Amino acid sequence: MQKLGYIRNRAAQVMHGRRSGTIGLVVPTIDNAIFAEVIQSFSEGLDKRGFTVLLASHGFDLDREYAMFRKLLEHRVDGLALIGLEHSDATYQLIDQQQIPAVAIWNYNTTPRLSCVGVDNAEAGRLAARHLLSLGHRKIGMVFPDAAGNDRARDRQLGAVSELLEDGIEVPQKWRSEAPYSIADAKRACTELLGQSDRPTAMLCGNDIIAQGCLYAASFLALRVPEELSIMGIGDFKGSAEIEPSLSTIRIPAKSIGELAAEHIADAVAGLHLEVSARKCDLRVLRRQSTATALG
Repeated sequence: MQKLGYIRNRAAQVMHGRRSGTIGLVVPTIDNAIFAEVIQSFSEGLDKRGFTVLLASHGFDLDREYAMFRKLLEHRVDGLALIGLEHSDATYQLIDQQQIPAVAIWNYNTTPRLSCVGVDNAEAGRLAARHLLSLGHRKIGMVFPDAAGNDRARDRQLGAVSELLEDGIEVPQKWRSEAPYSIADAKRACTELLGQSDRPTAMLCGNDIIAQGCLYAASFLALRVPEELSIMGIGDFKGSAEIEPSLSTIRIPAKSIGELAAEHIADAVAGLHLEVSARKCDLRVLRRQSTATALG
């Protein structure tokens, strides 16, 4: 085949009722490291099972996500993979109508509309807040992205707020800020928040990208981390352990999630999964150099 340059005609196979050997994966963004590890692991897992991934992104726009899925279905993919469990009714209806195997990656829910493999993001938020509380912090600020179309961010924030309220802590509005998954935007948001005369002793960030921006904001304002400001992330992305100071965070096992999701969708295409199922992966608190005991 290599000598002759022969390429199998997948389109002809599909016309004859055979599988295309492709799985469509739509992610919110490929602009940073958030989903890089899970995409790589998912792709490698499917490659071992003879599948190729067709990748698309929707920019946190659920209407655009629906359009992306329609295009993937036009290519006769054998299955679909989504990030999270918040999707438009049109997307859920499309999956139901086409009766195509699908799996939601990254989120876990006990009663999902689609089979899912992921973590409890509310638990991630609670663990991040509890870590700061365990170090004696009471003046805690929060920076999260817009939760519209992003159930990961929403659940983490709700979990964190709930954990803080259990200790009688209500984060004032002046210590709350919003930033997209961008180091530059997060730096600007955190610089404004931390530039106040009355500032928190710790910052809880929606993920490691935002936390890195917060680190740069602290450096810009000449605030020592962690002596004057503790910074907590969520995700444990590549580079979080190597940045100076290294970032305390909640480890989300992206590689395991990708591997398990690949196994699930491959089995579903083969007809081995007929019922909706949910697979939960464990979270882990990683204390590194960016958090320390609160002074005073």
